[in-house]
Order: sequence, then structure tokens, then C-alpha cells
Amino acid sequence: MTTLAASWLPLSPGERAVAIEVLTHGPLSRSEIARRLDLSAGSLTRLTKPLIESGLLVEVAEGAALAEVRQGRPSQPLDIVAESRTFVGFKITQDMVYSVVTTLRSDIVARRDRPLAGHDPDEIVDVLGELTDEFARDFPGLAGIGIGVGGRAEDRSVVDESAFLDWHDVPLGRLVEERTGLPVVVENDVAALVEAESWFGAGRGLDRFAVLTIGAGIGYALVIGGNRVPTAEDGVGYGRFWIVNPNGPLTPDGERGSAVSLLTIPSIRYQLRAATGRDVSYDEILALAAAGEPMAARVIDEAARALGTLVAQIANFAIPQKILLAGEGVGLVDVAGPAVEQAIQANRHPRAEPVNLETKVSDFHDWARGAAVLAIQVLVLGGVEA
Repeated sequence: MTTLAASWLPLSPGERAVAIEVLTHGPLSRSEIARRLDLSAGSLTRLTKPLIESGLLVEVAEGAALAEVRQGRPSQPLDIVAESRTFVGFKITQDMVYSVVTTLRSDIVARRDRPLAGHDPDEIVDVLGELTDEFARDFPGLAGIGIGVGGRAEDRSVVDESAFLDWHDVPLGRLVEERTGLPVVVENDVAALVEAESWFGAGRGLDRFAVLTIGAGIGYALVIGGNRVPTAEDGVGYGRFWIVNPNGPLTPDGERGSAVSLLTIPSIRYQLRAATGRDVSYDEILALAAAGEPMAARVIDEAARALGTLVAQIANFAIPQKILLAGEGVGLVDVAGPAVEQAIQANRHPRAEPVNLETKVSDFHDWARGAAVLAIQVLVLGGVEA
């Protein structure tokens, strides 16, 4: 299998800067690009010429061009040819592989899912390979693959540790590259989601923002200066020791009253099962709480107050311009939003600015899209550091 990416790689640092600016903020007039990157008109012309000739950028006759014509400076703005390259993104969960194909601007144009029979690395590589083959029939110009896993990744290639899959030191990137013939990048799934939001979503254009995910586990990332801050905790289980209520419940995962014990879907289901003997789904628990069922309402209220406390702590110490709350557990806010807000206010200074909290109802295809963005960043734009 061949890739079209080679037709315009490698990019020089200057070309890469122009491409990123147009990709994440375009279409942009030449004067706006020059202003943003502090370039002279001549330097910009030199940098954009090969990008246009390769088909990565295109001139578009609308918007900024009309404004410049009125001012006597005819100039067509530049935009990315989003459909010129496509990328595969995979999100591997405990029992499923979710996959998407995206354009260069991360718009999802296809999706496929496949159940997992087990966690043997070779078997999962076969599943990823089969899905890639199916996508390639409809999208012959696939340029790269991104894979998001719940766990810790090393060198964007090796799954160093994944509790969900019981993997240690699995060279997933190399194995998938050998199977598909495409370049592959592997990363922690939360890191992948953050990169997608930084470039194309809630964090675009922000200097500081935080992402908090709640679902099967707790995920957290902080972006400063437009870049995600890597830490030794990435992929090894945030929230087990983040105590948000020292008198809170003790569950099989996490310390007493920790974010994991109070907020994750498995812990919420465990609490209701321990109290009532009934094993019900997370959505059913939310519905019961909304209907006023006492035990479900108590568990959800406690979780909501824990979430508000955690959001306030993030706001107090990281001082982000925005906090994005995402993951399959965000339905908690719909059911118990007032309790979340009360807890935020109770843990903030009275004169503090309101927390800019944005919630995103996301499914696993959003996580797969994040993995595809990693492929866009690292493989297409020449090794962009996340």
C-alpha cells in the first residue's frame, strides 16, 4: 500500500508553520498569515509556492479576498485541501475497536466498528489491518494511521502499559505498520483527544485550557502555550489519588473518596449494586436518579458534587481559560447540573471569575478521531511535537 503523503513531505520548518496556521485557522489571506507568523511578503510567497504546487494548499476566491479587493489589494486567501489526504483513527477499548476515516481537517467521512474476541496483540493487529483494508477500498489515498489506547504509550509506537488490555511493552505501531504498509502513531487516548480539541475543537486558539474526561476511568490533560503538558502520570490512571471527598465511598478502584471512586462509570454502578443488589447500566442509573429514585439519586448527587469539586480544583490551580468535560460519563451533568455548579461555587473564591466549563457529549468515534489527528500532526506535518 502506498501513501500520497510522500508527495509533499518533508516540509521545511517555515512551510510547516504556514501549513499548520492555515490548517487550524484557515482560510486565511496572505496578509493575515504573514501577520500571524511575522513574515515578509516575499518570505511568505517563497514558503507557500511549494505547498500550492503540491496540492496541499489552494487559493479560494471568497471572504478575506473580497475585503482586500475593496481596499485595493487583490489577494485570494489560502486554504487547506482537506479532502486531498485521508487518515484512519482507531480507538481500542476492552471489547471493541472503533474506527474512522477523516479528512486532513479531521472531519469524519466514514466509520466502522468491530468487536474483539480477546486481547492477544496479534489478533487485534489483524482486526486493525482488516478495517484498514476495508477503508482503503473506498479511500485509496490513506496517508497514515493513528491509534488511541487506554494506557501509557512510549515513543508514540509501543504500548508500555494498558490495564484494559493487560498489555506490557507491545510494539503496536511496528506491528500495524508491517500489516498495513502505512505509517502509524500510537498514543494514550486522552492525549489524542486533547490534540484534536487543541487543533480543531474547544481549545483552538486558546493559550491555556484543560480537558477532563469521565467514563470508564478519569482522564486529564493541561494545555499551556498551545501545547499539551506531558507528565509521568499520562496513561497510568489519573484520579485514583485525587481525593475530592475524604468521607466518600470506598470502591474496588481508587482510594476512599477519590475521583475514581466517585465519578467513574464502574464505580457508580458498583455503589448502586452494593446498596440495592441490582446490576443496572449507567444510563439506567441516570434515568432512575432523574425520576427521583432515592438510592440512585443519592449516588448521582454525590458524584455530581465530586465533579464540581474537581472542576473547581482544576480552575483554582491551573487557571485555564476553558475546561472541557468530555467522555461517555458526561450525562451526569444533564441529570445533576445544579449540584455540579453548587460544588464549583463552594470551592471557588467568591470574587473568582466564573469557570468556563464546556461539556461535550462524545462517543468512541470522537476518541478515534483524536487518534487520526495524531496521524495528521506527526506523520503529515513532519513530526510536530505534541
